Amino acid sequence: MNEVIKLLQSRCSVRKFTEQVIPQDVIEQLIICGQAAATSSFIQACTVIQVEDASKRNLLVDLAGGQAYVASAATFLVFCADMNRHKLVCDMHNSEMLSGYTEQFITATVDVALFAQNVMTAAQSLGIEGVYIGGIRNNIAEVSDLLKLPALVYPVFGMCLGYPAQEPDTKPRLPLSVVLKKDRYNDDNDTKTISEYDKQVREYYRSRTGGTKEQTWSEQIAGMLVKETRPHMKTYLKDRGFVLK
Repeated sequence: MNEVIKLLQSRCSVRKFTEQVIPQDVIEQLIICGQAAATSSFIQACTVIQVEDASKRNLLVDLAGGQAYVASAATFLVFCADMNRHKLVCDMHNSEMLSGYTEQFITATVDVALFAQNVMTAAQSLGIEGVYIGGIRNNIAEVSDLLKLPALVYPVFGMCLGYPAQEPDTKPRLPLSVVLKKDRYNDDNDTKTISEYDKQVREYYRSRTGGTKEQTWSEQIAGMLVKETRPHMKTYLKDRGFVLK
């Protein structure tokens, strides 16, 4: 197994960090790695906000649901889907931008995800670990105001980065046969396979928590998907100029 594959397959979320600072030139190199990711039609629709201000970090802890590592991480980045710069470019050429298309929302959001994963992988190659913070969407309008995001820009997720002060085990993923299909979609055996996978996940949680959590993957997902999930997002995105048509 080569080192790149080994690195990718060993990824885990780290939430405890040392006090060691990540040099700014390293952060900038990580962002350049993000820029090297694939981008739909060369649209380059990702903007990253590096949040250094301690008061803003503390506010983001609360806005993200009390995730203290947003403040304690050496670096906190907010990855934004940005179609505002494209409006600026159209203005440069006296062209009227046709915005609000769902396809633009999809391509910008995918761009952000590809960009961010490059950043995370590059960081891990340097011994820096981290965790994604989707919780900033809990109060996404307040986060947008805090970061002064204009219309046609929305924060997709945050990312904590730092030198690790813990070594969590890699969380077991779904069996390959559930994820990789050949020629057509076929889920005939998926229920049985997921049931076997559930045993592995239960043991992972039992070991990780010292027996205080014994939940399977299917139990976790079934419990999650019977609840509303950030119902404010649709209105928010429309207010920001996304998914209008």
